[in-house]
Amino acid sequence: MKKNRFGNDGELEISALCLGTMNYGSRDDDATSYDMLDRYVAGGGNFLDTANMYASWVEGGQGGESETLLGKWMKDRGNRDQLVIATKVGFAYQDVPTSSSAKIIEQEVEKSLKRLGIDTLDLYYTHSDDRDTPLEEQLGALDRLVKAGKVRCIGASNIKAWRIEEARWTSLNNDYARYACVQQRFTYLRPKVNADFAHQRSVNDDLLEYCGHHKLPLLAYSPFLRGAYTRDDRPLPEQYQHADSDARMKALKSVAKDVDATPNQIILAWMLRQGIIPIIGASRPEQMDENLGGAAVELSDEQMELLTGAGA
Repeated sequence: MKKNRFGNDGELEISALCLGTMNYGSRDDDATSYDMLDRYVAGGGNFLDTANMYASWVEGGQGGESETLLGKWMKDRGNRDQLVIATKVGFAYQDVPTSSSAKIIEQEVEKSLKRLGIDTLDLYYTHSDDRDTPLEEQLGALDRLVKAGKVRCIGASNIKAWRIEEARWTSLNNDYARYACVQQRFTYLRPKVNADFAHQRSVNDDLLEYCGHHKLPLLAYSPFLRGAYTRDDRPLPEQYQHADSDARMKALKSVAKDVDATPNQIILAWMLRQGIIPIIGASRPEQMDENLGGAAVELSDEQMELLTGAGA
């Protein structure tokens, strides 16, 4: 799998596809989780994404299960040095409130490092946009972690473009570490105008233009809408049920047929051609194989134009 330089100074090398490990160690048992991680690494992947609160919503979950599973797997495989590990702070779990205050950031990074069994996080995100804590406080705390060697790069998730710009100026004016990327909900279909995703934020044209202008890497979570592109038992989420989606689905299926690939693989190839880093997920071998195969699909300029231009 292709790898690219990552970070404000290009200090990391990441694989084209990032593996989301949200359900590993909870919904997916240890054996399944180990198998998926091993298959991903064997396919050339090295970029793993988790969060401190994964997966607190699963029955019996408390949060921290994903990080703990990754820590055990890395110890058993002895491969920490070959991986890029990203985790997040900001959403509530156990007795931890939804917050990106300096106190929460500094407490939670220690918990994450301990669960993962590592000394340094390669990438640390604020998981949500905490409007109650000044950006100076948030970024100051993250900068101290970078200077202390506990974090290499910082990022933001579920945040609007204008807030990223505020953060950029805050970092520049205070000589703090700057966001190296943004992670947002993004898929091929476009949501309705003003669609509500609760605490999540979906990519819009403003964010795409901002990331392109500032060369800020965009990581896309939920690219497959939980199987809605390919499974009859998974209808499109209500936020995507409009005429624009009908036109784009037609284009997607047409290109998939032309290149003998699945719709999910076309979505990955479409994102990769734009420099976007998809966050994939898998709990079965065939899902992992499909995802890894998507990184090898090549789209022509005409096919890119058809896909991007479809719809209203």
